[in-house]
Amino acid sequence: MIEITRGDSPLVLGLPHTGTDVPADILAMFNETGRALADTDWHIHRLYDGLVDGVTSVRTPVHRYVIDVNRDPGGNSLYPGQNTTTLCPLTDFDGRGIYKTGMEPDASEIASRRERFHKPYHVALAAELDRVRGLHGFALLYDCHSIRSGIPFLFDGTLPDFNTGTNNGETCDPAIEALVVDRCAGAEGYTSVLNGRFKGGWTTRNYGRPHEGLHAIQMELAQSTYCEEQAPWTWDTAKADHLRNHLRDILTDLQNWSPV
Repeated sequence: MIEITRGDSPLVLGLPHTGTDVPADILAMFNETGRALADTDWHIHRLYDGLVDGVTSVRTPVHRYVIDVNRDPGGNSLYPGQNTTTLCPLTDFDGRGIYKTGMEPDASEIASRRERFHKPYHVALAAELDRVRGLHGFALLYDCHSIRSGIPFLFDGTLPDFNTGTNNGETCDPAIEALVVDRCAGAEGYTSVLNGRFKGGWTTRNYGRPHEGLHAIQMELAQSTYCEEQAPWTWDTAKADHLRNHLRDILTDLQNWSPV
């Protein structure tokens, strides 16, 4: 179920939210809003494809409405006090319910989905991080995300184009954070922020253990930088090509980084 591309560099790309697969039994539980799958990280695997050689990637094809593999499997909120979606989301990013009345998943269903879909992704991701750390003495996880630039339910105003998350500097070496922040700040025509609304999801926080040679950083891109922000979420070739140049620079810098 999990799609893995193995490379021999220290860099691993996490792709948790690009999938659109929904098992038939779960799809039958969704209402029209849920079936629209609007909160996909549209085209992200295409956006990063082929930017650098030797990279490893781990992707789940299962949609985040089934279970969000970037959420704490215990169900704890990553952003206490702020609107967000849960391990098995009940609403979309606009706060609208995604299930037919009375068909929301109960504790047993959530536990089943955690075992069927959440666990396999993280078993695979952990294995690849361990593999490349064994090759180089360290591993660097770059978690790939995107989201609409305007979602009042989740944040005020317009989201910056590049949103780098390191959980306030805890998940990677400061030099890694600086490389990415400098590249984003130097990308002419784009806006950026470090540890703003998105500080890194459960994946970044769970695997980011610099003292163990595991570094993690999250990149949340505003979808306006490469596609239309409404259905059918059309890829914008000119915007995407321009953005890919900057993403290539970021990944190249990360691949060239090594601990002192």
